[in-house]
Amino acid sequence: MKLIIIKTTFNNKKEAKKVAKLLVQEKLSPCVQITKIKSIYSWGNKLCEDKEYLLSIKTKKQHYKKIQRKIKENHSYDLPQIIAINITKTSYEYKHFIKENTI
Repeated sequence: MKLIIIKTTFNNKKEAKKVAKLLVQEKLSPCVQITKIKSIYSWGNKLCEDKEYLLSIKTKKQHYKKIQRKIKENHSYDLPQIIAINITKTSYEYKHFIKENTI
């Protein structure tokens, strides 16, 4: 079983919590962490700086497309960040936690 962390950002806490709860309730992720961050980025040839909420979504690699679709369906950004990072090492117990709490 391959594991990944999907990273995405939202501009408001309500939207971030909605997606986090949806993913856990639908058993696509056993745990989603929400962190308040400051992002500096280029958009439309402008330098932008915004407060955002970063979601770290732990899941099985096989759920990437489903989660990507859920994020896009529930996101207010035209181009949401959706990045997957392979988990190369984890404890047996945490791997088991993910396996037992996802479909």
